[in-house]
Amino acid sequence: MSEPAQTIGAPPSGALPTGALSIGALARQTGVKVPTIRFYESIGLLPRPERTASERRVYDRRAVQRLAFVRHARDLGFSVEAVRSLLDLADHPDQSCADADRLAAEHLEEIERKIAQLQALRDELARVTAECARGRVADCRVIEVLSDHSLCLTRDHH
Repeated sequence: MSEPAQTIGAPPSGALPTGALSIGALARQTGVKVPTIRFYESIGLLPRPERTASERRVYDRRAVQRLAFVRHARDLGFSVEAVRSLLDLADHPDQSCADADRLAAEHLEEIERKIAQLQALRDELARVTAECARGRVADCRVIEVLSDHSLCLTRDHH
């Protein structure tokens, strides 16, 4: 998990230390919302940041890089647990990349399953809407098929 936050002294003006970012600046720079940053900290994907004497979070360049990594992995659809594993691998660059390759291959297989399911959904909906007579609801093929799953050509769309 993450280590406890350290407290650092703020410059006399109350500004952040040189090169440091506030949570808002980190959010703007990475495109990740503030509540999401806090969530990632709470589950250990991001280390707890140092804090100023007034308890403001302070982030450095490493936090920007790590958060960008997390965001990119999440944008690609990796689960939080997969991101955690990938971060651990990234933190140990001398290891074999076999685990990273395995995680990516497993995720790709899941995406391909979802694509096949979406294609089946599309095909079934296209078929049902093409068969619709556009008359009364009592004669509506869409309503009929939704009421009786056995009328579907495939069961792979759920």
